[in-house]
Amino acid sequence: MTNDLMSCIGNALDKEFGYEIYMEEIKQGLKEPCFFLTLLDSSTKIVVGKRYEKRNQICIQYFPETGKIQQECNEVAERLTLRLEYIKDEEGGFLHGTDMHYQVTDGILNFFVNYNFHVFKRTVQEEPMQKITIKTEFGGERNE
Repeated sequence: MTNDLMSCIGNALDKEFGYEIYMEEIKQGLKEPCFFLTLLDSSTKIVVGKRYEKRNQICIQYFPETGKIQQECNEVAERLTLRLEYIKDEEGGFLHGTDMHYQVTDGILNFFVNYNFHVFKRTVQEEPMQKITIKTEFGGERNE
């Protein structure tokens, strides 16, 4: 579920920008401009019965090309705000991005967005027994 969410965000970024997207730590060879996706926090809370609420806080870092870094980061943040408000999930539905905000630190854009949604836990249905016979005796009587 979480990997699917990260993939959906990556797809949205690719469609909007077409830059390289990293989800794992890169030691060397970072090609700018690019994005780096990180799941900061994820939690699951039972709501009722088999219904759960999933909360996911994501940080999208943008590494700009050299030049007008602040201006470029502001422009990318505005595009991210519009593009990530609704993203398509794996099943063709939409996920709503909330609590979006950003800051530029050391020439890198840090864009934060939350994706909170409900999931339903499916249980495997066991096959019912074909036939059962119960024999009991109660007070001297026998029942079948």
